[in-house]
Amino acid sequence: MKSKIFFVIVVFSLFVIGCKNKVETTEEHGGEHEVLPPNTVEMNDDQYKTAGIELGQVEYKVLSNVLKVNGVVNVPPQNLVSVSVNMGGFVKSTDLVQGSPVSKGQVLAVIENPEFIELQQNYLENKNKLEFAETDYNRQKDLYKENVSSAKTYQQALSEYKSLKTKVFALEQKLSLIGIDSKQLTEEKISRSVSVVASISGYIKTVNINIGKYVNPTDVMFEIVNNQKLTLELFLFEKDIETVSIGQKIRFSMPYKAGKEQTAIIYQLGKTIGDDKTIKVYASVDNVDKNLLPGMYVNALIETSNNSVTSLPDEAVLTFDDKNYIFTLFERKKEGEKEITIFKMIEVKKGVSNNGFTEIILPKDFVIEKNKVVIKGAYNLLSAMKNAGDMAC
Repeated sequence: MKSKIFFVIVVFSLFVIGCKNKVETTEEHGGEHEVLPPNTVEMNDDQYKTAGIELGQVEYKVLSNVLKVNGVVNVPPQNLVSVSVNMGGFVKSTDLVQGSPVSKGQVLAVIENPEFIELQQNYLENKNKLEFAETDYNRQKDLYKENVSSAKTYQQALSEYKSLKTKVFALEQKLSLIGIDSKQLTEEKISRSVSVVASISGYIKTVNINIGKYVNPTDVMFEIVNNQKLTLELFLFEKDIETVSIGQKIRFSMPYKAGKEQTAIIYQLGKTIGDDKTIKVYASVDNVDKNLLPGMYVNALIETSNNSVTSLPDEAVLTFDDKNYIFTLFERKKEGEKEITIFKMIEVKKGVSNNGFTEIILPKDFVIEKNKVVIKGAYNLLSAMKNAGDMAC
C-alpha cells in the first residue's frame, strides 16, 4: 500500500512539473492555453515511463460463470472391491497392510479348511464314476440299437450318466469359486488350503484379518481400491440444478491445496433430493493426481457457461464512483522536443471475471481493431486525472 501511495505521489509530481513547464511555455507564446477533450489525460515521455503504462487490445476469451460447491472424492463401484471367501476357513498367511500396492491375480492370503479336502475328494470320486457311467451308457446305447438290451436298461444308464455329469459340473463350479482349477486337480494335488487373489490392481484400503483368524463367507477380508479412475460426488442445492448439465467442466482443489486446481467432467446428475435439500452430481476426474485419494473433501467450481466475450486483464478495468472505465490511447503528438501521449477514459460495463480476465461490454461505436487499451498502469492514469485536478496541460 505504501508503495502504491508513493507511486501516485511520483506521478502527481511529474504532472505538476509538466504543467508548470507548459504554463511557462504558453506564457512565452502569448499566454495561449491548450484545452483537452473531456475525460482525457496527457503524459510526456517521462511521465509515461514512470506510470508503467502498457498497451494492448480487447480480446475475445471464453470466460465462464462459476458455481461454488463442495463434495468428496469417490471411486466408481467397479474400482472398489471387497474381498471375501466363498467357504470359510482359517487364515494361514498374509503379509499385506493398509496402503500396500497389489496387482490383479496377486495372492492376498492363504486360507485353510478341511472342507476343501472333502470337496476335492468328492469331485474326483464323482469324476471317476462319470467316466464309468459314460462308458456304460455308450455300451447300453449300442446294445439297445441292436435290440440286445432292453429299453429300461438303456434309460437307466442314460439317467445315471446325466446325473453324474450334472453333479461333476456343479462340483467344478464350487471348486472354481474357491480358486481351485478342476482341470489341474488330480489325486496327488489335493490341497487343504486355497489362495485368495486380487481381482483388480490397486492398493489395499482396509485389512480385517490376521493369521489364525477364522473368516466366514460373509466377512470382508480386504478392500482394494483402484484410484486410476476417480470420481467427484458433489452436493448441489436444488435451486442451482437448472444451471448444471452433463458434460460441464469442473475445477476443484483440496482445502489444504487451494492454489492447485484439477479438472473433472460431469457425467451424471442425481434424480432425488436429500433431506438437506441437496442433489448429488457426479464427475469423472481428468489426469488423476497421485495424491488424490478416495474420501478427501474438495472445493469445486462448476463452469455453467462457456461464451466467447470481449475481455481485458482485471487490472485494466477500473471502478470509480460505482462505474467502470477503461483507458484508451487517444492521440500521440509532438510538443517541442517532447512526445506527448493523450489517453481517454471510456465507461464500460463489467461481466464475469475468470482466470485474471474480466468481461467488458463496450460502447456501440467502439472499434476493437482500431483502439489500443491501457492494460497496465490504468490506476495511475485515474489517480492523475482525479487527484491532480485538471492536469491535462
